Amino acid sequence: MTELELAEFYSNYMTREFLFPAFAESADFQPHMHESKPMKVVPVGDKIVVKRVEAVEKTAGGIVLPSSAQEQSQEGRVLSVGDGVLLRDGNRAEGLVSEGDRVLFSTYSGTEVSVDDENLLIMREDDILAILN
Repeated sequence: MTELELAEFYSNYMTREFLFPAFAESADFQPHMHESKPMKVVPVGDKIVVKRVEAVEKTAGGIVLPSSAQEQSQEGRVLSVGDGVLLRDGNRAEGLVSEGDRVLFSTYSGTEVSVDDENLLIMREDDILAILN
C-alpha cells in the first residue's frame, strides 16, 4: 500500500464514528467540530493585559528603520484589567486604569505571552508609568 493509499484509508475509515459507533448514535455527538474559539485572557488581582502599540518605523527625518534597529514600544493599549489589589481587610481596591486606556510602561516590565498568535504583556498595575489621554 502506498503512502497516498494509506493516508486515504485513514481519512476515510479511522474516524471516531467508525471506531466508536456508540458516539455516532448519541444526540450530543458533533463530528469534526474543530472550530477554534479565540482565547480570552482574564488577569487576576492587580494584573492587567496590555497589547503593545507598533513601534515607529520611520525617524522624524524620514529614514526607514530596519526591524533590527527598532526599539520595542513602551506604549500600549489595556485589553483587560484584574479585580484589583487585595487589601488587608479583605476588600479589593479598584485600579486606576481601565480597558481601552493608552498607557506608558518601562521597557522590561511585564511578562510577554503569545495568545492566538498575538503578543501580549501581563503586568502589574504598578508597572504603569502614565495613562495617555
